[in-house]
Amino acid sequence: MCGIMGYVGDRDTTRIILEGLAKHEYRGYDSAGIAVIKDGKISELRTVGRVAQLAEKVAAAGLTGDIGIGHTRWATHGGVTETNAHPHISSDDRVVLVHNGIIENAREIRAELEAKGIKFHTETDTESAVQYLGYVYDGDPKEAIVKLTARIRGAFALVIMFYDKPREIWVARKGSPLVVGHAGNEGFCASDPTALLEFTHDVWFMDDDEMAQITREGCRFFDFSGAEHEKASMHLDWDAAMTNRGKYPHFMLKEIHEQPDVVAHTLLGRVADDAVDLSRELSWTPDEAAQWKRIHFVACGTSHYATIVAQHIMETFGNFEIRTEVASEYRYRNIPTGPDTLAVFVSQSGETADTLHAARLAKSRGAKCLVITNVRGSTIHREVGDALITPAGPEIGVAATKTFTAQITILTLLGLYLAKLRGELDPNTERRLVSALMDIPGKQAAMLDREREIELLARDFADARGFFFIGRGIAYPPALEGALKLKEISYLHAEAYPAGEMKHGPIALLDKELPVVALVPKNELWEKTISNIEESMARKSPIIALATEGDDQICHYTRNVIFTPETEPELFPFVAVVPLQLFAYYIARQRGCDIDMPRNLAKSVTVE
Repeated sequence: MCGIMGYVGDRDTTRIILEGLAKHEYRGYDSAGIAVIKDGKISELRTVGRVAQLAEKVAAAGLTGDIGIGHTRWATHGGVTETNAHPHISSDDRVVLVHNGIIENAREIRAELEAKGIKFHTETDTESAVQYLGYVYDGDPKEAIVKLTARIRGAFALVIMFYDKPREIWVARKGSPLVVGHAGNEGFCASDPTALLEFTHDVWFMDDDEMAQITREGCRFFDFSGAEHEKASMHLDWDAAMTNRGKYPHFMLKEIHEQPDVVAHTLLGRVADDAVDLSRELSWTPDEAAQWKRIHFVACGTSHYATIVAQHIMETFGNFEIRTEVASEYRYRNIPTGPDTLAVFVSQSGETADTLHAARLAKSRGAKCLVITNVRGSTIHREVGDALITPAGPEIGVAATKTFTAQITILTLLGLYLAKLRGELDPNTERRLVSALMDIPGKQAAMLDREREIELLARDFADARGFFFIGRGIAYPPALEGALKLKEISYLHAEAYPAGEMKHGPIALLDKELPVVALVPKNELWEKTISNIEESMARKSPIIALATEGDDQICHYTRNVIFTPETEPELFPFVAVVPLQLFAYYIARQRGCDIDMPRNLAKSVTVE
């Protein structure tokens, strides 16, 4: 959740740390801080607020150093104050560190150290780690970290500097993401690999129960017992330019506009001649696929909604027993899971704590596991093995947009391929859907051409007290995602329901101040959804309709219509999601909200 950056080298240390923190700011932005070592002395600065405010303090203080670490915080323990901001320094001024994660036995350690006369200064769980390190440190960083990792419980990524080791940074990881890089005579560490793209594309993703020493000369890796081991680096194929906004005022708008290309890249190499083929990525056999009686889709947030889209699509052409589960619930339920289960875990970052724990559970029960992620080499990718990587590139906006589209694309291909392996896919269905998928980038581009129209509609409704989203069948999952996008970035209450459930409670919410966004594609459920629109109109709710081009009848019910290009019925979410994202974006913009970094949210949820 928090962002970490570390640097050792010959360049301007504070500049590199601050620029790296700015690339992490979507992970946490309650407060920020930096620490450097120069002439054997640790100096640090912290502030409540953004990295830009920290940069002002650094410039005013003239802070420089030979090595440095920095942090952007998303508060878990202790309020948002300058005192609680990282980095934290030991009472004897010998050790300084930053931390991402949660130390579960922090109170116990704190009480133990306070009884020994060590004074604490913050409300955070992190301080227990730095004070413990200061207590056990005798000049050997590795041995001190071995003792620390044996003492603390929980999830953590730690980046540590010792006052008398001005040429090295130490890192340790258990449960929270951390990546290390080296180029020439420079060493780096970060929470997110995008922060390192400017310097190197060859990185090491830290594993659980692993620590490293980073110096100008290189990186050395150890397990938590202190034993050294070799570790292979991984090459990142992302471009540093992907982390710039370019001509767009917000990353979210840029990433909405990237979706046609994302779909095209996701299809590339996976479809040809109106047929799907994932054999280059999945070494599954027809016999193996035939033994899977159950499919479990497990994810969180937007990724969970992507799996609901997949479930609806797959049910139209395959003979599957499918469950879609929220990862934080799946891992605590006794759901039948075994060798006859294909468990598919979807995580944009590949570091989502609940999804990762759920994958470990399913794997331990003998399920065949597959991960769909946007980050090659992420923890869940390394642990699960079988993977389909979404080529969306780095997504900086906290609210997921292009990764959702990439996920529903690859999940649709997965469903087709699996049904094909099992001998359940009609060739005509395969040709029809693959051909239609190939047309999706153009249809999404057509929706983007209507951006101004959607912006004007959003302005008309920016003062609403909330929104109600409805849809039936394949239109229900994008309704869920549309409501989530709106609440994430505009802070308006937005709720989505299957349209047929309105009379079972939600209709009580309706009045003239609560608009209803009705997803009403021209399919076999059109008349049913129209009935729900009429029910809403009877309660005076304004109607905003997402309808199919050529549907002249929808204008009898509302003038607020966004028309989507016609596509195969199963693929309606692909054309619906773009206008819903734009609608949320322009409402948030009209309300003056912080779109790329909405309050209380972080891009990658790496703690439970």
